[in-house]
Amino acid sequence: MEEKKLDINSIIGFVLIFGILLFWMYQNQPTPEEVEAQKAEQEQVEAAVEKNQVKENKTNEPAVINLQDSAAVAQYKSTIGSFGFTSPSDKTTILENDLVKLEIANKGGQIVEAMMKQFKAYDSVPIYLVKDGNASFALNFTTSDNRVLNTKDLYFEPSLSKSGDNQVLSLKAKTSPNQFLEYRYEMKPKDYLVDFTIRSQGLNGVINSSKPVQLEWNLKGIRHNKSVEYENRYTRLTYNHEEGKISKLSEGSDDEETETDIKWLSYRQHFFSSILATKENFEKAELSSKNLVEEESHTQGFTKEYASVVPLKLNGGELSQNMHWYYGPTDALVLDDYEDLGLEDSIPFGWGIFGWINRYIFTPFYAFLSSFLPAGIAIILMTIIVRLAMSPVTYKSYLSQAKMKVLKPEITELGEKYKDNAMKKQQETMKLYGKAGVSPMSGCVPALLQMPIFYALFMFFPTSFALRQKSFLWADDLSSYDAIAQLPFTIPFYGDHVSLFPILASVAIFFYMMMTTGQNMPQQPGMPNMKFIMYLMPFMMLFFFNNYASGLSLYYFISNLITIGIMLVIKNFILDNDKIHAQIQENKKKPKKENKFQRKMREMMEQAEEQKKAGKR
Repeated sequence: MEEKKLDINSIIGFVLIFGILLFWMYQNQPTPEEVEAQKAEQEQVEAAVEKNQVKENKTNEPAVINLQDSAAVAQYKSTIGSFGFTSPSDKTTILENDLVKLEIANKGGQIVEAMMKQFKAYDSVPIYLVKDGNASFALNFTTSDNRVLNTKDLYFEPSLSKSGDNQVLSLKAKTSPNQFLEYRYEMKPKDYLVDFTIRSQGLNGVINSSKPVQLEWNLKGIRHNKSVEYENRYTRLTYNHEEGKISKLSEGSDDEETETDIKWLSYRQHFFSSILATKENFEKAELSSKNLVEEESHTQGFTKEYASVVPLKLNGGELSQNMHWYYGPTDALVLDDYEDLGLEDSIPFGWGIFGWINRYIFTPFYAFLSSFLPAGIAIILMTIIVRLAMSPVTYKSYLSQAKMKVLKPEITELGEKYKDNAMKKQQETMKLYGKAGVSPMSGCVPALLQMPIFYALFMFFPTSFALRQKSFLWADDLSSYDAIAQLPFTIPFYGDHVSLFPILASVAIFFYMMMTTGQNMPQQPGMPNMKFIMYLMPFMMLFFFNNYASGLSLYYFISNLITIGIMLVIKNFILDNDKIHAQIQENKKKPKKENKFQRKMREMMEQAEEQKKAGKR
């Protein structure tokens, strides 16, 4: 009765607080004049921001030269000094195979377009990792006559040739017929990896060796997914350094680091990555990541802005750096082909044992199932197999609950008997557990054993490339949310759509919690209402998973259905409460030998009891 009264008081309290909030919001709503003033102020702020962005873009872009204007060309050549030997040309060269198409400009010698030929974005447009100036790659150096030059302003002379089946593009920024800075690209058939070499010839008297030569690589991640906020969560700058150590910059806020001994840099864009790997490790790199997504948006075109500054060494006054470009999917099956570079480590499998399970068990297992089954059926079958494999753990957990349920009347009796002596109550309760052969912690151990599986699968579904754009029932993409209804407004933390799989998963979780914690749930004084928490958790999961991969919600829905079924079988056909009670009574008759830990705990509790009694005298 007291618990019911407490629940009613809590509900009344919530209603009163909600009513006060509504009244406060009504009283403080802006007048029409204030709304117009705020709107005008917001328009001024947006105009200023847009003006600054335009100014910033103009500052970062190389100067545009009218190649038809001989005076402008002459001025350009005068500015860059000896590198004016190469004639300016705005042409580009295409390197492509069955997988990727790269467009490389004479100006800057850099990749100005990188397109995936076998993949489309959520809106059916081609996947571009580089396009419309979202990326730049250049060397910044000082010449012997103290000119500070950047290769994005220099013109290179292209030469396209063949080496067997490989396409080779050599671009040279010349100071004379035999003196040049060269960018060399070599593309193989059916390969995302492109060999990339930077070298100089005869420039030991042109480049000032006392000043640093810096490699600068910048990229703004282009949005590819339906939910930009969800995509941004798995978009990060990852790097391999210090003999195989994998580190990351923050995925949720601006971040920067200076690291040493760099093997590769990965600008990951959820399911696609732009990676620069080197054969001779970079000694140092200054890395930064800027978050461009503050909230869910249908118009936001970019996710993060990455930048890396890498000093390059001169050997005898000359440059020589052998590297690789990778523009392609963040797919374990693809990146595993580059084992010597360790590019598969750029995938966020998870940390520690969780990542190991995801990488070496779930990823190959799902790849095997999906090789002959539709994606959704493969998820269901994998879920069934995982739950059956974990059924012994479920059995142990339910057996522990059954034993505790049998002992509950005796524990309640001890509570009444020693209600004024908490220490004695604890002692007698532990003694009862010991005689009955029951451990109150035995129900927690199975749950802990399932945690690595739970977390590994939590990381598997949002990052598995094999799920990308695979449909099942009403979900058109199992790697994104399934929207069965579009809302005309946005609900905070929920979104502007309704996903069905999270609803089904939340309902299944609710019934699962009803079976495991819904019974015998007394309200403890000063403690949260556990029944309220039981109702709240599925509701929170509903909000949490509404924007998550529908494949993950499908897994939780099927997993909880199977678990409920297993528990019903255990309860109705395997466990017998009378037999459990009889076994406990037999255990209580047997002499129980204490181990060292139990004896020590008993002695400590007895000492505490004696001290308490002595203090009352």
